[in-house]
Amino acid sequence: MPDALDDRAFRRYARHLILDEVGEDGQAKLLASRVLIIGAGGLGSPVALYLAAAGVGHLTLVDDDVVDDTNLQRQIIHSDAAIGRAKVESAAETLARLDPQIKVTAKKLRVDAANIGALIAGHDLVIDGSDNFDTRYAVHDACYRARVPLVSASLLRFEAQLSTYKAYDGKTACLRCLHPEKPPPDLIPRCEEAGILGAVAGVAGSLQATEALKELLGLGKSLAGSVLIYDALDTTFRRIAVPKDPHCKLCGPTP
Repeated sequence: MPDALDDRAFRRYARHLILDEVGEDGQAKLLASRVLIIGAGGLGSPVALYLAAAGVGHLTLVDDDVVDDTNLQRQIIHSDAAIGRAKVESAAETLARLDPQIKVTAKKLRVDAANIGALIAGHDLVIDGSDNFDTRYAVHDACYRARVPLVSASLLRFEAQLSTYKAYDGKTACLRCLHPEKPPPDLIPRCEEAGILGAVAGVAGSLQATEALKELLGLGKSLAGSVLIYDALDTTFRRIAVPKDPHCKLCGPTP
């Protein structure tokens, strides 16, 4: 952790520093933090922008996709000029313009069970902004085994779901307590099939960034052990407690 904030940091993060819950020590902790962001799309865009703006010192972006014109309705870290480029490269350039002192590592690859463990190593927290259950389970299970907090979200049409997973604490539920196995594909359509209101991705990604900052700073009440559901059409938020499954194959007593 840096010994002291320089003059630039005092000005740039002034609105954090006057918060008693953050202050100089908290901002220094953010500057020393390393966060892994899976996906540089609808969720990863606002997450990366807000964490960089907040002064999280090292962000690692992982995505294997390239920017398409259909992405631009919600993936606000990219521009029309980035069409055809790797999303992680486009996102890294945007973040460098936002704050050139934040370190950004861009990795163009597809996350799977074989590589996620190495990707997580050395990070203080992981954000999952992926759009498929295979990746979601691989990231979740690896974070559980590495004892690294995970902030995960998903989107569909006018709704978003958000949760934090820290089941290694022995108290809160993991993803497999809620969904032991991934649902059949026909029950969970992808956004290119069902659609998504672009601004809903912004709401969910901003919430992910907020929960990540809370976890890094040790502030407030964690979302661990619950799911937050946002319904844009009804303008409602519901927080639903998720009980820990004593027979869970991942976090139960006999995994």
